Amino acid sequence: MDQAAPTRRQTAVLVVSVFAAGLCSIVYELLIGTASSYFLGDSIRQFSLTIGLFMASMGVGSLLSRYLGDRLLEVFVAVELALAVLGGLAIPALYASYALTELYQPSMFVLIGLIGTLTGLEIPVLVLLVRKWYPLRTNLSNVLSLDYFGALAATLLFPFVLLPTLGTFRASLATGMLNLAVALLVVAVFPGRLSQSRRRIANLVGWLAGAGLLALFIASPYLLKPWHQAVYEDRVIYIEQTEYQKVVLTRSRDDMRLFLDGNLQFSTVDEYRYHESLVHPAMSLAPHRSNVLMLGGGDGLGLREVLAYPEVEAVTLVDLDPAVTNLGKNHSHLRELNRDSMSDPRVTIVNTDAFIFLEQGSELYDVIIADLPDPNNVSLARLYSREFFGRVARRLAKSGIFVTQSTSPFFAKEAFWTISVLIAATELKTLPYHAYVPSFGDWGFVVAARHRLRPEDIDIVPQTRFLDDETVPRLFVFERDLRKGEADVSTLDDPKVLSRYLAGWKHWD
Repeated sequence: MDQAAPTRRQTAVLVVSVFAAGLCSIVYELLIGTASSYFLGDSIRQFSLTIGLFMASMGVGSLLSRYLGDRLLEVFVAVELALAVLGGLAIPALYASYALTELYQPSMFVLIGLIGTLTGLEIPVLVLLVRKWYPLRTNLSNVLSLDYFGALAATLLFPFVLLPTLGTFRASLATGMLNLAVALLVVAVFPGRLSQSRRRIANLVGWLAGAGLLALFIASPYLLKPWHQAVYEDRVIYIEQTEYQKVVLTRSRDDMRLFLDGNLQFSTVDEYRYHESLVHPAMSLAPHRSNVLMLGGGDGLGLREVLAYPEVEAVTLVDLDPAVTNLGKNHSHLRELNRDSMSDPRVTIVNTDAFIFLEQGSELYDVIIADLPDPNNVSLARLYSREFFGRVARRLAKSGIFVTQSTSPFFAKEAFWTISVLIAATELKTLPYHAYVPSFGDWGFVVAARHRLRPEDIDIVPQTRFLDDETVPRLFVFERDLRKGEADVSTLDDPKVLSRYLAGWKHWD
């Protein structure tokens, strides 16, 4: 840079460059952390690894900046072009490594290291670029402030705009194109700072990379289709990335399956075993069944079993994601499977977090049924905490019955018994049981009330395919290898159920 102060246009481009640097770096972190959570589970571990390695790599980049010499503008353009390619292709590359190789985690580490190192070069280079125009203190504070504001914009854009509208694959490509636009903009507004040959090279690389990223963005639906088929095995008939999760329906002949973030929720081959086991023992034990609360179960399959009882006058179904409840209400195959339960006039659908719903209301329910996903991350572990079950107990009528699915007593024995202990800690009397569901294996449940419950009081009245009065007693028999394991109270502050769940399933995954 020469001594002349930048023009207004050049200043504006520098401001945009610093802001975009902060925005893109955070988006790349969030994208890689999110994708790794999808593929490898344990979101806390994946985001911790991603953030830690990214920050360390940025430190490496900052150290390398001392060896850059005087061609700072050329370096900045080269860094932006490299980030555009590496960052833009990061998620497509991770998708490919997951589907085609066993090298997902090494690929993730390499990408984080390269992107982090390049990101670490950006701020020092920008500070050095404008050092002749502003005092160091003013220069540094301006650059860092704009970078932090860009990071704030990224944290708002990612969950509310990029992820729900573009998904991880296209969001990665779009962010890469933003880096690319910054590089080409800098080349255009600082014509005297690059030699003609270097400008030509930068423009050629930029436009070729842009064409490639744009082509992948446009072709993404066609590229993702075979990828999804490879990952999910059966034919994908519906897919949607929502604000909360990736929703996928697959079908193979008569077997339709629902996946949320890659985790199987049901298979039509045997879902009746799960939903009958979840609903009917609790409904049968309840002396009153007029007002029912269902937490989760937005597919309407558990609701189908609840509505088999003519005494039911009102059901409130609370499910976080409106995309799931809309699917259960409007998808023709699901409507047939759930017998149009989501459109029953007795049903009120509330799209909110189950924890918040229990905390904010005061209405009491005769039966509360929790059909929530397993506690495989911190957000879901909240729904298997002492605080959560305490809120359930406060919303339960005096003679009410509560039941929850409780993961597998075989695959995650300690997590299963921890859930039973947590419910008992609310002074509800618990009765654990389990059933064999081929798609899941041996699956556990806990039914509870303020009074003592007896299996012999269960009388299955509605028409069922699996449960009957002869089958029910066997649900409450735990073989020696399934009997009570180590269990601790799990709280919001100390979610032991999460670590026990992950430790149990790790062996089988």
